[in-house]
Amino acid sequence: MGTLIGMKSFPSPCYILEEELLLRNLGTISSLAGSADICIIPALKGFAMWKVFPLVAEYVEGAAASSLNEARLINEEMGRPCYTYAPVYAEDEFSRLLEISSHITFNSAAQARRFLPRLQEYNKSVSAGVSWGVRVNPGWSPVETALYNPASPQSRLGMPREELDELMTEYCPEGLHVHALCESSARNSADLIQAVREGYGDLLSSLSWLNLGGGHLMTGKSYDLDLLGRSLKGLKAEYPKLTVILEPGSAFAWETGYLKSTVQDIVARGGVQTAILDVSFTAHMPDCLEMPYQPRVRGARIASEQDDSGYRYRMGGNSCLAGDVMGDWLFDRPLDVGDEIIFEDMIHYTMVKTSMFNGVAHPSIGIVRRDGSRELVREFSYEDYRDRLS
Repeated sequence: MGTLIGMKSFPSPCYILEEELLLRNLGTISSLAGSADICIIPALKGFAMWKVFPLVAEYVEGAAASSLNEARLINEEMGRPCYTYAPVYAEDEFSRLLEISSHITFNSAAQARRFLPRLQEYNKSVSAGVSWGVRVNPGWSPVETALYNPASPQSRLGMPREELDELMTEYCPEGLHVHALCESSARNSADLIQAVREGYGDLLSSLSWLNLGGGHLMTGKSYDLDLLGRSLKGLKAEYPKLTVILEPGSAFAWETGYLKSTVQDIVARGGVQTAILDVSFTAHMPDCLEMPYQPRVRGARIASEQDDSGYRYRMGGNSCLAGDVMGDWLFDRPLDVGDEIIFEDMIHYTMVKTSMFNGVAHPSIGIVRRDGSRELVREFSYEDYRDRLS
């Protein structure tokens, strides 16, 4: 159980989700799903804060998992159907996945041939079987960052068309799964739908479902929801029997909360002032370094050639990695030890990717409930660090 802390401030460091903002996103997503007659589900790889799963479950038909652990979390904490895809399945985990999945997607023809006999045998023993499909590589993606582009010609994720055609001489999948976006625009989503039409239009009439994957940033402020809605409705009009699924990782938790941190020291080196914090970019905000991108800091602005006025600081993490820094930001006043630094939009792709590198203190997790009450739902201890090791 979480701890109600009234008006007392959350500890530092702490990830803090604002329930009212999550509800706003859930309403947007649910409205789009209803109007376009499609299924939109959260992907746990981007947002797995299971303390709010009961709330999320009121708005979604299922959730997407990429491992047995994620599938179990959906089954046990959300109580919704699990749409499972993983690059590979382990022999000793597949039977359990069958028990808790409504859909299973295979990444390669070899994986399909290996596990389909078990899936088909399982389906004979239950009233509602597991629907199966394959992930395909459409050979198109607008994503320029190689780390996040799943559709390059050398990608290990998804079958090229020739591999799918060869598999279909033995097995006919019930669905196709395609993923080519990353926090992308509605225009990109429309282009993806067209790429699927061009590459797989001859198959869509015979399929039960089409999963268009994640990366549809439909809750972003400038996102063109009308364009996405028209594109999806057009696809449904062309293939009325096809169930269309989207599984965004970021959109559900986009702009729903922040990471609170505190300045621990300020050091000046080589003409640069660095505020060293009680959080780590590499351990607690790894996407900032991987993408890379510079997050927004409340009460500050990102320094640029056009704007260099104010008090300039680089932010430094509390690990000993030399590259655990990010910057620069401009403040209206000098920073002092003990000042609060708020990194905005830090609920998606943060908690799911954190580490305990260097044994640095892991941020706590809190929720501001819709009635204004504050709940501290998780604090981390030495034992959490120790028990991850041998």
